[in-house]
Parts: sequence; C-alpha cells; structure tokens
Amino acid sequence: MRQFSDPHLAALAVLVVAIATSVWVARTARTPVVAAVARALAVLIAAGWAGEYIVDLVNGTWTAKYDLPLQLTDAVSLTAILALWTRRQVLVELLYFWALTASLQATLTPDLAQSFPSIYYFTYFDYHVWAVVAACMLVFGCGQYPRPRSAWRAFAATLVFAAISGSADLVTGGNYMYLRTRPEHGSLLSLLGPWPWYILGAALVGLVMLLALQWIADSVRRSEFGGSRRNVAPS
Repeated sequence: MRQFSDPHLAALAVLVVAIATSVWVARTARTPVVAAVARALAVLIAAGWAGEYIVDLVNGTWTAKYDLPLQLTDAVSLTAILALWTRRQVLVELLYFWALTASLQATLTPDLAQSFPSIYYFTYFDYHVWAVVAACMLVFGCGQYPRPRSAWRAFAATLVFAAISGSADLVTGGNYMYLRTRPEHGSLLSLLGPWPWYILGAALVGLVMLLALQWIADSVRRSEFGGSRRNVAPS
C-alpha cells in the first residue's frame, strides 16, 4: 500500500475525526453512554484483530512463521479490548503508551501489501485506528491519566514481549516485532541503521517517546485538575 495514497488518507481522516468525537463523547455524555461506546470500540477492535486471523485460516495462508499473535500489534489489540471492557487503570496506561507509539506509527507508515478494497485493508486499519482512538478516549476523555512512572512500566512490558517474540523468531524463522529485519515499506526503523543496531535504536527512541507521552498526559492533567492526580477510573 502506497503511503498517503487516497485509501491511506481516508483511514487517517477517520482516525482524526474518531479521536475528536470519542473524546468529546467521553467528556460530555452520561456514564452509560460512555460505557456503551467503549464496549462498541472493544467489539470493533476484536472483529478486526480476530477477523484477520480467520481470513488467513480460510485462505489457507496461516503459518506459524508469520501469523502467531506475537507482533506488538497483537498485544495492543488485546490490551485495548480488555481496557475498554474493564477500565482497569493498569490496562489503560499500557494501552495509552503502546497505542500512541506502535499503533499510531503503524497507521502513519502502514506495512501493508494490500490496499482498498482488500479485506486486509479494513482489518489492518480497524485494529490500529480504533486502538489509538480508544487510548485517547480513555485518557483524555475519561480522565484515566497515567500514574507516575507508568512510562517505565510500559517500557519494561515492551521488553518482556520483545523477548517472547524474539524467542519465537528463533524457533519459527519468523520476523515478529521486526527483530530479524526491518519492514519492507518505509518506517521509522528504516532511519535507525542496519541490523542489529536498529533494534537498539528503536528501544531508545521508544523510551523517549514513552517518556514524552508521560509528560503530555501529566501536563494535560495538571492543566485540568490543578496538579491533582485524580482520575475517573471506575472502582
């Protein structure tokens, strides 16, 4: 899929409109409405995420080398579904950091061989776009701002998941989390040098991005609550 082609721009437009709408709804609507929207988003993400695996199975293209749920996208999708359904603070925090780094970057620089109207176009942007929307709604709409040092906890969780994916790469010969080679299409990893240096570079850039997201969330929270660490996570 060509970056910033018409289908790509359409997906980005949906992303922008959906973020603004979801945050507005979360800030202005009654609790039952917000809960219904959150669960609708969870269903949408689940449909796109699981739907892609179902299509692979139906087409007979599923292989352990490429299609185990060991990309960071898979972890983001599962985290998004659980965070939207349960509103658990630790899940919301992890979703915020993962979605606004990995999912957003994947949306801006899609590693996708197919384009509209392929089913993979819809599944790919489904779980990436709605994960970003969910993170923005829960944090900036519902006010479940990350707690102190959440960025470091998210970084540790990322390293653990990368270790699991790297082990699977050794066993299957796959390229989960792009630990063996960079994406074919242009991405941030393309700017970070050859293997294995781009892995170290990605870790450092990722940490900086996580800390920047922590600062953004802290700044917005302080502007709204005068320095209070209050959030509106359900009990």
